[in-house]
Amino acid sequence: MSPRGSQRRTPRASATRGYGVTRWGRAFVDVVEGVHTGDADRRRITQARRYFRDHHAERLRIGAARVTASVRGSQLDPFEVTLTMRPVDPATVVTLLRSGDATGDLMALTRGEQPSALGELVLPTESADIAADCTCPDESPRCIHVLCVAYETAAEIDRSAATLLAVMGTDTAQLLAAANETESAGDTTASAGDAAVPTVDYYGTNAVLPPLPTPPRLNPIMELDADALRAALRTSGIAPADIGEAIDLLDDLYDRIRDRPVS
Repeated sequence: MSPRGSQRRTPRASATRGYGVTRWGRAFVDVVEGVHTGDADRRRITQARRYFRDHHAERLRIGAARVTASVRGSQLDPFEVTLTMRPVDPATVVTLLRSGDATGDLMALTRGEQPSALGELVLPTESADIAADCTCPDESPRCIHVLCVAYETAAEIDRSAATLLAVMGTDTAQLLAAANETESAGDTTASAGDAAVPTVDYYGTNAVLPPLPTPPRLNPIMELDADALRAALRTSGIAPADIGEAIDLLDDLYDRIRDRPVS
């Protein structure tokens, strides 16, 4: 009879999977990965990407400011992961959108878009906004299993912008309701906001220029056509069984180039 350990389900093969390919998905990943700086951390990230690609995360559930999943790791039983976010307040988000004359972002959201002003108000901005817990023995702030679940979450955000709202403790209906509740006070808020904004004279000696845009952090490796990338690697002489590892190495190399300090 086969030993119990030999009955473990092995990861199923899959084509290259992507995550963080949209602005909101990438911003979420950046915050989760923000505590990783050393070589050991990079190894965790590389392994977590492999776990994500091979579907190690199962039973992913996204609730109000809470994400849970089971991740198959090095032991027989899967590890249980919980991500708990610092929730946003819908009324505050709507008020800030009004003050920035960006309430149109709510309608853009209903069309499946990822509007920038709303994203700045809803997305987590620092590591403390996301608390992580895993049943594995790794005591690092973000273990392999936590990272894997974060990548799965980012992939869901890529597929649906509304998923980010659930991750951060709200939803489209709550934001629209908050907008309707404050509609009567919207004109007063807007007037006060207009009075507080200084007049800009772009042609005078005291011209105030708008801030430069912040480009989204992109991951070219994840955005490449998966089939074309695999075909190119096979052409270069890499064995089919080693293509997944080669993609991870390319991804890690790009991270090192991108994060290299400018002298």
